[in-house]
Amino acid sequence: MPARGVSEYTGQPEILGGRVKTLHPKIFAAILAVDGTEDELARYGIDPVDLVVANLYPFEETVARPRVTHAEAVENIDIGGVSLIRAAAKNADRVTVVVRASRYAEVLDALRGGGVPKPMRESLALEAFEYTSGYDAAIYNYLARRAGPGFPPALRLALPKGADLRYGENPYQTAALYLEPWRTAGVGTAERLSGKDLSYNNLIDLDAALRIALEFDRPAAVVVKHTNPCGVALADALAPAYRAAQAADPISAYGGVVGLNRDVDRATAKAMRGHVLDAVIAPGYDPEALSILKKKKKGAFLIMRTRGELRGDHGIDMTRVLGGVLVQTTDFPELRPESWKVVTKRKPTPAQLRDLAFGVRVSRYVKSNSIVLARDERTVGVGAGQMSRV
Repeated sequence: MPARGVSEYTGQPEILGGRVKTLHPKIFAAILAVDGTEDELARYGIDPVDLVVANLYPFEETVARPRVTHAEAVENIDIGGVSLIRAAAKNADRVTVVVRASRYAEVLDALRGGGVPKPMRESLALEAFEYTSGYDAAIYNYLARRAGPGFPPALRLALPKGADLRYGENPYQTAALYLEPWRTAGVGTAERLSGKDLSYNNLIDLDAALRIALEFDRPAAVVVKHTNPCGVALADALAPAYRAAQAADPISAYGGVVGLNRDVDRATAKAMRGHVLDAVIAPGYDPEALSILKKKKKGAFLIMRTRGELRGDHGIDMTRVLGGVLVQTTDFPELRPESWKVVTKRKPTPAQLRDLAFGVRVSRYVKSNSIVLARDERTVGVGAGQMSRV
């Protein structure tokens, strides 16, 4: 394909070490020109441009690197590329803009067939503005984090759609999952290894189960039903932890979901095999364990595998209210039983203090006002808040 360098076309060399390359009237007039301005363009020696293909400096990838410097981050803020894309997307009546390599073949086929049709140009322009708005949001959020702790002056969310879901909280509702740039274990970025398509309720319950499981360093098993834990247990191995969690309230556990903080082995899969469950989420599965679980519910049993490091840092939580969005931190105070004040005549034993700490961690995820009874690092009773407190 014949090509002309930018400097050859504009008559202006790159300056400031390459910071200014394409920011020139001859380029932007060529992109922004509408039909009927041919004479004006010719007067200034400008050739119309009808196709812009561009991507941007990898800002998000850069700031995600460990120990990246602020200077490196700033140098990866693209200026010319964003401007080219926005100009082309604005003029979608005449100009085609492509920002994703996945669209190259489709656009080439259209060009070979006589030109890119208007509906495709408009679809590509929408993708372009999605791309640049997400890029700007990433820059803003990086700078807001760098400015210090506390909530930023504005929330800027630019989340790509991960999937359309089977239905929402109820079958008559539609729902979708949008993804955060999350690099540690999470439900949104987990891989579905087997089972039915995800529903809204599946994700809510799996998230609750995973969050609780990530609270503990020892092998932990969690059974959740309707977002509340009905059984949580720790043990020296995963299989006994699961058996204890399920036995804590086997009636409530019927049809629940399971969260685990260790790879699922054969013994754990066999322990789960006879129980009626909807889903499980864990960091991994032994081949034999996966084979056992795939047979549950005639293949409809949902098996999810997390990606990334298992960490208890949950970031910021958001809840929408009519007319606004509530945000809150998810930090939890460090539990140090040795510093607790005992106000009873009888002092708790070390084992009881351990179980109290365990219960407090579980209670964090039980809807208020919550009561958790625990013994030997397993729940023996969980009570979520009710309308009546009597």
